[in-house]
Amino acid sequence: MTSSTEAAFQTQLARYAELLVRTGVNLPQGGRVQVNAPVEAAELARLVAREAYRAGASDVRVDYNDQHLALALYEAGSDAAVEYLPDWVSEESQHMVADGYAFISIVGSDPSLLAGVNPQRVARRSKLQAEAGRKVSEAIGSFQVNWTVAAMATPAWAARVYPDLPEAEAVARLWADIFKVTRADTPDPVAAWDAHLAQLRRLTTLLTEKQYHALHLHSELGTDLTVGLADNHIWQGGGEAAKNGIYGVPNLPTDEVFTAPHRERVDGVAVASKALSARGQLIEGIRVRFENGRAVEVSAERGEDTLKQLIGTDEGAAHLGEVALVPASAPVAQTGTLFLNTLFDENAASHIALGRCYPTNVAGGEDEEALRAAGGNDSLIHVDWMIGTPGTDVDGLTADGTREPLMRGGEWVI
Repeated sequence: MTSSTEAAFQTQLARYAELLVRTGVNLPQGGRVQVNAPVEAAELARLVAREAYRAGASDVRVDYNDQHLALALYEAGSDAAVEYLPDWVSEESQHMVADGYAFISIVGSDPSLLAGVNPQRVARRSKLQAEAGRKVSEAIGSFQVNWTVAAMATPAWAARVYPDLPEAEAVARLWADIFKVTRADTPDPVAAWDAHLAQLRRLTTLLTEKQYHALHLHSELGTDLTVGLADNHIWQGGGEAAKNGIYGVPNLPTDEVFTAPHRERVDGVAVASKALSARGQLIEGIRVRFENGRAVEVSAERGEDTLKQLIGTDEGAAHLGEVALVPASAPVAQTGTLFLNTLFDENAASHIALGRCYPTNVAGGEDEEALRAAGGNDSLIHVDWMIGTPGTDVDGLTADGTREPLMRGGEWVI
């Protein structure tokens, strides 16, 4: 890398860190922030910390994680070790939520590192972690605090995304894609995001006012799915005001608008348009048939056991918790890259999610009984998988069965 190229990269990386702090969690004067990052992201985490203190942070905590430690556990640990998790792990995060910390999560794991691991061990550990972290997960999902998820171009991830490139070139290309789809390559990323968020707000306002009874999605791959929507549902997308009144952006990038399905009114077939990376394994060729809201036929060309383990996590895991619409021309889709990371791939195609819905997608959803009465779903998991294509058509269905076109050929027509 030449000195000029390195200087340009450092400028964009600094802008990216600023974006996470100023737009992602919109950290206020005196705010506190917890950064979760892979060990390879130390440079980015330091820049985020510096930017947070510039923004007036009173405390910045960084928690580094190493995916290879999980691999060591699964390959060399006893069953007792796999099924042990100290109480203080979740208690620490609960205290941070109570103290008003914002959460910045940086992802960049190897999507296939656990491919050779017994999926039952991974499933047991994942369920244990989900149960232990449920209170924190629910608090974050209901926006009690600000949070955002972003990415780091690690060598392991880059090698999976661009297997034909040398390591340095693969990492450089992945960084270029990250900067592009997060608008960090623009002169003023924060201003660019302000304009983008305004467009998403117009869409969510319009769709919420429509209060469609259901959506019908049809693609050339075989998806023919009717998704009933929860009563008094709310469409969200882009940014969200947390309970503390601070407006932030949970996902960078984001081009989706999404809402809560009715857990008992989903029927038809959903066929994946992209591979899903889940629990350290790759799942390809997903096909699921739903009947009265429940997944009744499940198959995959690769990773079927992992998919069935996910759906068998609990009763709610076989139902949907999200339906999201994304135009085929979104920046992530324009890269032509399969990122093998849900944060990115879900913003390249319309998608659905197995498991828990977001309470904020239903009016009065903070009340568990009201959420369930409206048709909201509960589960320990929330797993997005992509079904949208450049040929996907989406209609909004009113209560009397009238169809109104929303998307044609993967693009908005409203």
